Amino acid sequence: MAQLSDDCFAFGGALIPLDDALKLLIERTEAVTGTETVPLAAALGRVLAEDLVAPRDVPPHDNSAVDGYAVYFDDLAAGETALPVVGRAAAGHPLSGSQARCTAVRIFTGAPMPAGANGGAPDTVLMQEDCRETGGTVHIAPGIKRGSNRRKRGEDVKAGDRILAAGRRLKPQDIGLAASIGRAALPVRTRLRVALFSTGDEIREPGGEAPPGTVYDANRFALRAALESLGCAVSDLGIVPDRLGAIRDALERAASGHDLILTSGGMSTGEEDHVKAAVEGLGKLHFWRLAIKPGRPIAFGQVGRVPFVGLPGNPVAVMVTFLRIARPLILRLAGASPAPPRLFRMRADFEHKKKTGRREWVRAFVVHDDATGAALLRKFPRQGAGILTSVVQSDGLVELGEDVTHLKPGETVDFLPFSEVGA
Repeated sequence: MAQLSDDCFAFGGALIPLDDALKLLIERTEAVTGTETVPLAAALGRVLAEDLVAPRDVPPHDNSAVDGYAVYFDDLAAGETALPVVGRAAAGHPLSGSQARCTAVRIFTGAPMPAGANGGAPDTVLMQEDCRETGGTVHIAPGIKRGSNRRKRGEDVKAGDRILAAGRRLKPQDIGLAASIGRAALPVRTRLRVALFSTGDEIREPGGEAPPGTVYDANRFALRAALESLGCAVSDLGIVPDRLGAIRDALERAASGHDLILTSGGMSTGEEDHVKAAVEGLGKLHFWRLAIKPGRPIAFGQVGRVPFVGLPGNPVAVMVTFLRIARPLILRLAGASPAPPRLFRMRADFEHKKKTGRREWVRAFVVHDDATGAALLRKFPRQGAGILTSVVQSDGLVELGEDVTHLKPGETVDFLPFSEVGA
């Protein structure tokens, strides 16, 4: 069960800068999950619980990088060299015995280099395209370099290397690397248990009726997908009406058996926004307004001792605040190593004005300059917090710092591709 100290997130009611909020989240929280061992086939996206150390070299022997002929480099003449072909080596079928000096062995990609004689060993492979074999003799043109086309033992991984660090979220290539050292299973963190619900009398379930004045619940389904993509085990508690008692009941249920509570909607200051009061009645709301756009009414707190994140109701604000703010907290609680998303410096081809003192994200897509072919960022034409298509049809977010007030075309900006955060 997740635990938060009561002095966590000790802020007042002023708007909080984003960097301060993120720093505090990392400082005051820690991993709350246990560990389990899962087969490689089930390890994708999970958080590695222990360092993975290689027990063997990869590759385990010198081998050929091409189809051709294995020779001793010192046997090659300044002009054309003719050597008798005395054997054959293929992947999984090494040469039986050793290879004598002044001979060649027909070898195929991945085959172990033959053992040598008299203290030496074949060290060079000629590509078959560069050779001519007639009557059991291979004719080799000059010009090859010593060691060409030979892959050395341990050139990828050496026994004793730490090849994956604890806290890493496992990618497909990580699974392959683990398999290459012979691991069939890996120790991983147990899944973070997240309770999720939406609030709002106007919200309806997709597939049902949506009378005038109502909308379908896009936020909950987007958030569930985002959480599951991070490896979380999600309990979907559905839609909770805009009533203080109903929200309190939902929060109490969510706090039982979960490591995190995540909601959307009900975080503003209107008469029908009851989440703030419900959380404060059951625990603490440490801050709920950040100096950002979109997504200012975002809350961090605790219900009992279970962390709580209350996201805004507008769908774009939900996506932006989840990716940039909630996601780091979720990964932290799940035991993943902190890894801020990479921001790429790119040129903007648009103008944008904003207020000083707040972080702002502009949805943008990549275009290419007609004259130079250089990549540029173009602002999606509709930037409203309810325009969910702006997230679907954009490539990422232009992040404008608190000190920026007027972005001009041609200026360099920080760009967060959605691909960096799995969106």
